[in-house]
Amino acid sequence: MSKLIATRAIRGAHKLVARAERELEEALKKYGPDKKVEFPNTGYFLPISHGMLGMEIDTVGKLKPLLKKAQSLLPPIPAEKVWVPYLGHTMDAGMATLFADEIIEALKYLQDPLPYILMENCPEEGDFWLGAADDVIMRKRGIEFVDGTAPGFAACVGKCPSTEVAVKIARELQEKNLYIFMSADNNGASMADQLREAGVQMGWETRLVPFGSDVTATVHALGFATRAALSFGGVKAGDYARNLKYNKNRIFAFVLAFGEVDDEKHAQAAGAINYGFPTVSETDIGRILPTGICTYEHVVSPIAPEQMVAKAIEIRGLKIHISKVPIPVSFGPAFEGERIRGEDTYLEFGGNKTTSFEYCYTKDLKEVQDNKIEVIGPEIDDVKEGDKLPLAIMIEVAGREMQDDFEPVLERRVHNFINEAQGIFHMGQRDINWIRISKESKAKGFKIAHLGSIIHAKFHDEFGAIVDKVQVKLYTKEADVLKLREKARAAYHQRDERIGSLTDEKVDTFYSCTLCQSFAPTHVCVVSPERTGLCGSYNWFTCKASYQINNRGPNQPVPKGDMIDNVKGEWKGVNDFLFESSRKVLNRFCAYSIMESPMTTCGCCECIAAILPLTNGVMTVSREFSGMTPCGMKFSTLAGTVGGGQQMPGFVGHGKRYIISKKFLLAEGGIKRLVWMPKMLKEEIKETFNKRAAEEGVPNLLDMIADETVAQTEEEVVAYLQKMNHPVLTLPPLM
Repeated sequence: MSKLIATRAIRGAHKLVARAERELEEALKKYGPDKKVEFPNTGYFLPISHGMLGMEIDTVGKLKPLLKKAQSLLPPIPAEKVWVPYLGHTMDAGMATLFADEIIEALKYLQDPLPYILMENCPEEGDFWLGAADDVIMRKRGIEFVDGTAPGFAACVGKCPSTEVAVKIARELQEKNLYIFMSADNNGASMADQLREAGVQMGWETRLVPFGSDVTATVHALGFATRAALSFGGVKAGDYARNLKYNKNRIFAFVLAFGEVDDEKHAQAAGAINYGFPTVSETDIGRILPTGICTYEHVVSPIAPEQMVAKAIEIRGLKIHISKVPIPVSFGPAFEGERIRGEDTYLEFGGNKTTSFEYCYTKDLKEVQDNKIEVIGPEIDDVKEGDKLPLAIMIEVAGREMQDDFEPVLERRVHNFINEAQGIFHMGQRDINWIRISKESKAKGFKIAHLGSIIHAKFHDEFGAIVDKVQVKLYTKEADVLKLREKARAAYHQRDERIGSLTDEKVDTFYSCTLCQSFAPTHVCVVSPERTGLCGSYNWFTCKASYQINNRGPNQPVPKGDMIDNVKGEWKGVNDFLFESSRKVLNRFCAYSIMESPMTTCGCCECIAAILPLTNGVMTVSREFSGMTPCGMKFSTLAGTVGGGQQMPGFVGHGKRYIISKKFLLAEGGIKRLVWMPKMLKEEIKETFNKRAAEEGVPNLLDMIADETVAQTEEEVVAYLQKMNHPVLTLPPLM
């Protein structure tokens, strides 16, 4: 092991622990021991101390035991000429560093003004440091670590040699679908400052996340990893061994150190090694070869900036899957959240400004010429900057295994695929889509035809088992688009009728989704026509298509078998499948009940429903809502309580669309049991909910349901229900 690294890491740990002690003493004098302290909108206290030690720190005074733990871990600083042949002292110094970091960062949230902005994405101007991720972000982004969309993250520390290098490295990491967590400046500037200078959009949506300019902000990257283990891995607070093992095996992260690496940055690298996260440095800081903590090397330097990403991926053992799309701009999920402002737009389609739609339909094999991309009408070079064109995206697919039922599944992925192109914006679907092509992308050579190239490449990549040929016709003349839109609308209507009329009773087979079992080993989603998966991303048709694509994948057919109870939604075949797929832990499942053997919950659910005993009803909360709910728990706490593959009567995770299903809580009386939900969720489902409520004879039910604007406690919900004469008041007791 490099003596230089050990000495500097331990020395840096001593400096940071001493700083934490000073700042904590100042905070105690200024605020007192009972002052509340937290990372805002989180349910896991301070994540590293909670995850590793089981500490539940919520006041300034409770930081003192954490400081003492950090001090106890500090090894003596090695003498200049003493060689240390093992990592133990350096690892201890690394953990002491993380505890000290957490104290320092937690105290920052007591400052006025705050050094961080409490939002998901960076504003166009002004401060841009985001600080710790809150629970809404954690839940929203966590599923990407479940399904492999984001295999890991790069913690970028310091300042790159130039702005151009910073942008190049950011784009390279984005193309590999990694998150980029930035912290720590060099001489007053950091990689995040360089990206801002270059006009690069930063925030969670683009996966370019600036945590903070202080070296201690690096702890937020490892805090995110810790919370991933707690939220999705079923790891219990205080089980540090499982936490560290989980991160080594499941979160493929590494540190990229740019510029000068001082003692404090050495200490951060030592902290990361505990998690199995290696460091690659541009500066010569020595090497730590394999000794069993990281998969391969622990620290490698010096590495030229243009080679750092490749070297980090190599030593972390990360396998990157990239589908090469033949377009002149970068491509990958990291660009999906990119915003294209009006002043940055060269050409746009739809968005209530022009007629625009997308339609995928099946044709005979002999009628489709694979990779034939046509633009019928003006191309981008035929219009001037700022113009708006109509657009019809007609996608013709053919395949021996292709079925009409798969058409909407493929069509809905157009949104994701087009959005993954850098500088291209897509919103909506069907005939309410909106597409923008940026000036920058046009300058790089992007054409309207490249929209077809994206669709062709990604359809083959993700749906190759059912699609043999894909051709795309892009019409940009108003008369053509209007004529073709009528054809598309007729198909949309027919599909809705087909899907809308498909009920659980009309099929003999449901589908499983075990995608989240890597995080929640006993969890099994059972997806039926009238109940989507918990994450909202998988419906019955999607799972059916997924099984056709990969018959050994996470979506398997589940024969219903004999009916046991049609009101509770219980079948013998489903129970048998559940027993085997839950590793023989669960043996019963009632699809339509919250009180009796409900579906297990992972950590990726869109909503969580819970009974409110005083009301005789049920509340549901969506993951976007960060406030307190009448059951006394925020969404994050609920998810931590019922997640991990547990089956807990009185609680159940579900997708948003399930709320308006006729099978929603059928055993307990359906939507008439709903007594509270966040206002934002009410607004989101308003149109379809009102139709469903009218079918139940209560067309104004949504107005009778309380939200946070009228009731924040269970007692206040009861009062509101009585005021509105909610139908739950006449239903039989839940318990």
